[in-house]
Amino acid sequence: MTTITVIRGDGIGPEIMDATLHVLDAMQLGLAYEFADAGMVALEKHGELLPAATMDSIRRNKIALKSPLTTPVGGGFSSINVELRKRFDLYANVRPARTFPNTKARFPGNVDLITVRENTEGAYIGEGQEVSADGETAVLTQKVTRKGSERIVRYAFELARTTGRKKVTVVHKANILKSTSGLFLKTAREVAAQYPDIECNEMIVDNACMQLVMRPEQFDIIVTTNLFGDIISDLCAGLVGGLGLAPGANIGNDAAIFEAVHGSAPDIAGKGIANPCALLLGAAQMLDHLQRADQAERLRKAIVATLEAKDSLTPDLGGDGTTLAFAKAIASRL
Repeated sequence: MTTITVIRGDGIGPEIMDATLHVLDAMQLGLAYEFADAGMVALEKHGELLPAATMDSIRRNKIALKSPLTTPVGGGFSSINVELRKRFDLYANVRPARTFPNTKARFPGNVDLITVRENTEGAYIGEGQEVSADGETAVLTQKVTRKGSERIVRYAFELARTTGRKKVTVVHKANILKSTSGLFLKTAREVAAQYPDIECNEMIVDNACMQLVMRPEQFDIIVTTNLFGDIISDLCAGLVGGLGLAPGANIGNDAAIFEAVHGSAPDIAGKGIANPCALLLGAAQMLDHLQRADQAERLRKAIVATLEAKDSLTPDLGGDGTTLAFAKAIASRL
């Protein structure tokens, strides 16, 4: 029995989480769920966005499956997700993008890549943010360290080895950002030299975005810094049909959080029409992390088979099914 922390989230979060747990239960994986609150639900129930009990649960179980959270506008955290990454040092953000059948993919059958994004440094650290008294100038500190660069690039190369992928593309802007991006690129080259079995190439970020749109099949694993990775991973999601098919893993040495990367979609919350695929694919990443790759592949194949059959697909996928009906169709194909 493996216990995981489950955060049902805000908006459509509870609906897609219930659908995902229905499928996981059908797989009879021996998972136990410890439910915890975060986001607006937690604020209403406990008076804080990230209660201590939730943090303790993640710390204890080391694995969390999380639905989208809403960060209120105003004071407090700039992002609950960023805060979780900082508190647990979840330095690796892993975003696969794969073409699935009967979706709005731009390149049918032609995309299968992973973006590995540094999750704790760069423009997202929130340090040095200030606006001048006259409101005319804003300043933000970006910080890149050799340690942070080394561990994220090494993670990407180790991921290539364990998954049988052949190439890692280092994406940077060292031609202009010679200090921060320059340190990242220099460190990446040092790490790449230790993996002669994995092909490595370098690409400036603007060219990388163009190449992704023109010939995405040339990419296998992309590794890059925080801001570039945030943009590139969403671009890749757009290539394969949108964020409704985009899972994400946030991985550190002591904990890992798996999620759907789309928002809480309050406009359709409670209507029972939200697509659970992103969270289900996040659950598959979780199974990979738990060294149950066979079960992860079993889940992915059931999702693909359901999409191929167009069985109970939700409206965003062109069907008229409900969230739970879609989940039941997937469960029936396990």
